[in-house]
Amino acid sequence: MLDLKDLKKSDFYYELPEELIAQTPLEPRNSSRLMVIDRKTGAISHDRFYNLCDHLKKGDALILNDSRVLPARIYGEREENGSFIEFLLLEQRAQNVWEILCRPGKKAKIGSRFVFGGGKLTAKILDVLEDGNRIAEFFCEGSLFSVLDEIGQMPLPPYITKKLENKERYQTVYSRETGSAAAPTAGLHFTIEQLEQLKNAGISIGYVTLHVGLGTFRPVKEEKVSDHKMHSEFYVLPPETAELINKTKQNGGRVVAVGTTSCRTLESVYKKLGRIAADEGSTDIFIYPGYQFGAIDGLITNFHLPESTLIMLVSAFLGYDETMNAYREAVRERYRFFSFGDAMMIM
Repeated sequence: MLDLKDLKKSDFYYELPEELIAQTPLEPRNSSRLMVIDRKTGAISHDRFYNLCDHLKKGDALILNDSRVLPARIYGEREENGSFIEFLLLEQRAQNVWEILCRPGKKAKIGSRFVFGGGKLTAKILDVLEDGNRIAEFFCEGSLFSVLDEIGQMPLPPYITKKLENKERYQTVYSRETGSAAAPTAGLHFTIEQLEQLKNAGISIGYVTLHVGLGTFRPVKEEKVSDHKMHSEFYVLPPETAELINKTKQNGGRVVAVGTTSCRTLESVYKKLGRIAADEGSTDIFIYPGYQFGAIDGLITNFHLPESTLIMLVSAFLGYDETMNAYREAVRERYRFFSFGDAMMIM
């Protein structure tokens, strides 16, 4: 029996053959596999994502994160001598002022200037933070986001080593609020046509925004799980989505979070207010076994890295033993893992 008071990072380790880490997205988007797990019985079945409608009921609601990934990785040169530099924009601090990661860091001293995209974008280092990140101010004609769309690359996670040919494949088809450093990957499986199919079947669609930070990929370093400190991320739960969730619950429908980011948004609001209502702010909620869910009834998610906060969240919702069993089953069945991989539905 797992001791919830003494959860260790190593409790969430599993063996994963490297060839099961998906390097490229499938076409069409919804052709990926779908593992369906019954929370009450622990029963596992196997399907395809395009059959998602078969596992939902009229009156259910799917809650999706509409955050859009910023093409935040840019390559340039030092203004002074033309030497190479790479920036990764992490978090906006003010108008055109961002916290960034850069390499090689020794070139990015306070006052250093850099040029990107043949002069379409320039930057000046304002500060060096304790963790080695920098604060940079950017200068360009027009909108910074427009310039990044033109010259920036998607900040793919480090386990994806193949070049992404089409930047839009690391965006959901419903993305609209730019600000994430990584995609809410459970949503990558949906097509516009499938969303229409779901609506026509009486399943409601609601949206929240949570801007995914690179802390999503930050490994848990502390062996004792409860010692881990989560990164903070900005979220918005709009009034129309809050109303949809409350109406769904009142009518006996189920609220299904699409992705851990949607789940964290809803649970953050519920934990803060004791109910679901329109809200916005920052959250560093850390969900792991022992957490009592108040907002969601179901979860659609991808298969996550060993020892990550994301597999811990899934374990909190499904149960520890059931989650580790499901992951072993996914390995046996040769599911595709991580951002471009297959999906799991827990109901």
